[in-house]
Amino acid sequence: MRFGLWTPLPHVMQPEPEINAALADLGTAGQGGATDRSFRFALDSVRRAEELGFDITLVAERFVARDLEAWVVASALAVLTSRIEIMAAIHPGMINPQVVAKMGASLDRLSGGRFALNVVPGNRPEEFGFYGNGAWLDEAGGRYRRMDEFIAMIDALWTREDARFEGEFFRIEAGGMALRPLRRPAPPIYAASSADAGKDIVARRCHTWFAYHPPGLENYEANARKVAADIADMRQGAARHGRALGYGISTLAIVDETDARAEARAAALAGNAASAAVAARALGAGLVGSPQRVAERIRRYADAGIDLLMLQFHPFREGMEIFAEAVMPLARGN
Repeated sequence: MRFGLWTPLPHVMQPEPEINAALADLGTAGQGGATDRSFRFALDSVRRAEELGFDITLVAERFVARDLEAWVVASALAVLTSRIEIMAAIHPGMINPQVVAKMGASLDRLSGGRFALNVVPGNRPEEFGFYGNGAWLDEAGGRYRRMDEFIAMIDALWTREDARFEGEFFRIEAGGMALRPLRRPAPPIYAASSADAGKDIVARRCHTWFAYHPPGLENYEANARKVAADIADMRQGAARHGRALGYGISTLAIVDETDARAEARAAALAGNAASAAVAARALGAGLVGSPQRVAERIRRYADAGIDLLMLQFHPFREGMEIFAEAVMPLARGN
């Protein structure tokens, strides 16, 4: 089992005093110190995660948020860390795949071969409208066809000298990219999709699929069974293409001395108007309880095929420390 964490940028976190202060800085011209407060929080957290034994961090992209741009953050993290894998998210259609391929190869080299790509089809029309110059596609099928071409082009540019491509959305007339990634055969590509079209793309083209689980802590038992069944289906889908995938799950973990205390914290978080929607979605995997219970549930997911947990915590740093100290050794059988 690999343990990952979402890089704690404001748009992916539950409200905390330091993050609230960072948001105030980010939204006020001329306000802030020599180093941005939100980046300092993220950098200190990721460096500490590296020390604690976490394997990978996801730098999520949300252009419409009051936040630093994900690839800029990922580039800074790449040169200011030494071991942890840096996964940067991208929306197909927001930036051309040729540019993404070059940025990714550059990040891979800056990090010493620690770069990974997270491809997210996107579901915010306003984001594609404002930052993508009107690139939103109303038809879901079109968004998935674009995603398919996007990944295919990036892989071709990373692995082939001649990457000619003629698609519905993207094209390369002739030639390839002079720059090559450090990692061979190429940086891994991760994606999450619960739609059949998206899952087929992942089965054919990606390295790891993030399994979907419906929201709500009360749905843990049903969700655990669903994840196991979905992984079994994805394995069959990948096998039809002669491939094998890794499997991940994204979740908020709340660990306390007892199950009851952890559940009370989860209920309070879900009952907070500012956090309710995010918390409900993030708690559905059920990693809430004592260290023993959470480790047991992680082992259950591992038995189903999950080999990567992408974690959030609240409060972030405290939760990360407790998880690393109390849960990770149990989950790994140490």
